[in-house]
Amino acid sequence: MSEQRFVELEIKVAYQEDLTQALNQIVSVQQRQIDRLEATCKLLHERLKSLQDMGHEADGDETPPHY
Repeated sequence: MSEQRFVELEIKVAYQEDLTQALNQIVSVQQRQIDRLEATCKLLHERLKSLQDMGHEADGDETPPHY
């Protein structure tokens, strides 16, 4: 192989490594967001269950007091 071909391959590998690193960072950020969303959903589910256990209507079908 020629020297130019080696240089071209090295450049391609360098770009692929940069792209892989950038994608890894994006996936890491997204995983943290998913973890936070799951925790929020769990908390909301627990609060809803707590309200239902207390005997309150949690579906919002109550008539407002001004009617």
